[in-house]
Amino acid sequence: MRFDIHAVDARQQVVALVLEAPSEAHAAEAARSQGLTVLTVAAKGLALRLPAGMLSRRRNAFPTLLFSVELRSLLDAGLNLVEALQTLAEKDARGERREVVSALLAALRRGEPFSQAVAAQPRHFSPLYVATVRASERTGNLPESLSRYIAYQEEFDKVRKKVVSASIYPAILMAVGTLVLGFLMFYVVPRFARVYEDMAATLPFFSRLLLVFGNFVGDHALALAVAAVALAGGAAWALSQARFRAWLNTRLWRVPALGERMKTYQLSRLYRTAGMLMRAGMPALRTLELVRDLLSRHLQPGLGQAKKLIEQGRPMSAAFGEAGLATPVAARMMAVGERSGDMAEMLTQIARFHDEEVARFVDAFTRAFEPILMAVLGIAIGLVVVLMYMPIFELAGSIR
Repeated sequence: MRFDIHAVDARQQVVALVLEAPSEAHAAEAARSQGLTVLTVAAKGLALRLPAGMLSRRRNAFPTLLFSVELRSLLDAGLNLVEALQTLAEKDARGERREVVSALLAALRRGEPFSQAVAAQPRHFSPLYVATVRASERTGNLPESLSRYIAYQEEFDKVRKKVVSASIYPAILMAVGTLVLGFLMFYVVPRFARVYEDMAATLPFFSRLLLVFGNFVGDHALALAVAAVALAGGAAWALSQARFRAWLNTRLWRVPALGERMKTYQLSRLYRTAGMLMRAGMPALRTLELVRDLLSRHLQPGLGQAKKLIEQGRPMSAAFGEAGLATPVAARMMAVGERSGDMAEMLTQIARFHDEEVARFVDAFTRAFEPILMAVLGIAIGLVVVLMYMPIFELAGSIR
């Protein structure tokens, strides 16, 4: 049988060769006898290729952050890049993770740089990740660049997790309250309406309104159900459209307190990403091009304006201030960073300051919003129940 073998020679270069051998073990032994360190051995012509549709159905999300952590650990342990990737490929016998790592290995064996290999996988590696790896190729220190990316991603995830965890309880409360209210309005009220049909003229005004609604729901239940499903589908479709999300964000940004915090959160991402790339050796103008997609659409023109001002020789603090991309705190700290000559570290400090500010706002907002939400839902549900039972209360009073 013929075997494709990839190995590392005495000059630490990856080589590929084809050997005739009765088994994989004999092929690997023949390669080692030539002074090679064997990486992979594969029977030639036996690769199984699945149809694209079947492959896409079994794909799972590629864990970029976990991949970076494991790769950095292996590189710190003394393995070279090819050996580290080979170890990660062997760690997963199947799945998308193995496919991605194998694609990276294949690119390296073709002589491509690692940055070009990850750039060929845009679904798994963002432009920011590619820029980080490309910057490491200038310094020759990939583990350090991976450490910067991991620290950046962990800080970003920390803020996002705070926002998500703070919104879980209100979301559950709203969902349960809406379900209870919907059950009362669409199931219980129509049945009470049939009970009170004969005494409609003597019912209180608001009870009559509630029962009119109940009769309407009972008579048009199917049409209302179809309309609700269509409305939910339309809302889901609208939210999947970039234009609608941009329009919605623009409206939310106009809410005084909320819009200010949303802008602070966006600017914090901008500062943190720019600081990481500049610390990796990326020029400021190239950095601004890479971070453009991190901002909301209506902030992107401001970033373009800031880039033009910097090209004209303006300091970054002044350019960001004129473009509306610097809070008062950020503008002052940027000026300090320009005087000290360490703008990358200062941008990271600014991002950390604003992340803590956003976290405090989220915490305070949820502490105030949760009791208000509970009160509103309780009043709404209680009002429906009282209006349903008010005729019974009045009937009991008249009997006494």
